[in-house]
Amino acid sequence: MENLFQKVLELDIAYLDTFAKRKNKSWGYLFYNEDQPSYYDANHAHIYEVPPNPSGVIEEVIQFYKEKSITPRFYLYNLEDLSSFIKELNSYNFGFEELVSPIQIWNKKINEHKSSDRVTIERVTEDNFDEALEIECSIKEFGGREVREKAFPEEFKHPAFTHYLFRYDGEACATACIFAHGDQARMESVATKEDFRGKGLIGELIYYMQAEVKKKGIEDLWVFPINEKIEKVYAKYGFNTAGKFITGHAFLGGRCIKEIQES
Repeated sequence: MENLFQKVLELDIAYLDTFAKRKNKSWGYLFYNEDQPSYYDANHAHIYEVPPNPSGVIEEVIQFYKEKSITPRFYLYNLEDLSSFIKELNSYNFGFEELVSPIQIWNKKINEHKSSDRVTIERVTEDNFDEALEIECSIKEFGGREVREKAFPEEFKHPAFTHYLFRYDGEACATACIFAHGDQARMESVATKEDFRGKGLIGELIYYMQAEVKKKGIEDLWVFPINEKIEKVYAKYGFNTAGKFITGHAFLGGRCIKEIQES
């Protein structure tokens, strides 16, 4: 599990580095992006080791983000070792939630299937960028327009991301992307318009992206589903659950992540 955690953490840090600035600390990292203050992933203290001075770290983080007019928040890993730190956060009036984070890895097999003639998949380019952006902005689980309108253009320009647009009978209805780092990759931002959900179309997109990853010679393809329901969907397409991490989100204002995901 430790090796899995380190591999996933390295991939996660590389992913966050594409849209946030990072300050390395002895206890973890400070991520921030003053142009996108509402983007949680871009603005948080990343804690994976027990800080020797919990109150000092908390006060440092509060001051750091408040000076930038950003809500102070923490993402916590290895919760079993951080119980005293979480108690200290409570004394500073931080809200707190635990999140179950499944980690899935593709088994490298592409199931035989017959693609629908009604489906086409293309890379996102300047020509179809606006269509893809509108789909991304419509997904509340991704933070909606407030977050994706700024984040998506930055990802589009970054060489580590390859975005795809899915059409059904010519209508743009879904997007997804591959983030690649070395010989590792993760599938991100799988977004489908509400009217097209529940029709089994997502499998077409996943199969296509698996073929793309294989073509590029990438060693491992990961997905980080937001809940067990999505985890079961990916399992149908060759993604095996490698582990489940219990992570924490502490916040000094704003909505919790579960509330955003369920809204």
